[in-house]
Amino acid sequence: QLRLVESGGGLVQPGGSLRLSCIVSGFTLDYYAIGWFRQAPGKGREGVSCISGNGKSTIYADSVQGRFTISKDNAKNTVYLQMNSLIPEDTAVYYCARADFRMYGSDFAPLSGSDFSSWGQGTQVTVSS
Repeated sequence: QLRLVESGGGLVQPGGSLRLSCIVSGFTLDYYAIGWFRQAPGKGREGVSCISGNGKSTIYADSVQGRFTISKDNAKNTVYLQMNSLIPEDTAVYYCARADFRMYGSDFAPLSGSDFSSWGQGTQVTVSS
C-alpha cells in the first residue's frame, strides 16, 4: 500500500530551524521524484522543493532558495527537508508528495502540483515569537 507520512513540524521562533521527514512505503524512492509543498491559511498550495529519483537533481522555490535543503536516504525510505533561517511567512502545513512519472534513476524533478497525485497528510509548521 502506497503511503507518505510527514513528521517533524512544530512551533519555532523566527531564525530557527526544523527538519521535516517524509517516510514512504509501498514503492521505491529510486523510481520517483518526491516533492515538498506547503499551504498557508487562506492561500493556495505552493511547491517548495523536489528531489529526483536518482537524487542528483533538486529544485527550490525562490522563496526558500538558500534556506531550505532537500535530501533523501533511500535505505531508510525517507526524504528530508531541512529548513533554516525560518521566517513567519514559512508558516504553513507542509506536505510531501510522489510524482506520477516513474523511471528508475531519472533526474526529473518537477515542482508543479499537477505532476503529483499521491500525498501525505501534512505536518504543521508555525514560525512565531
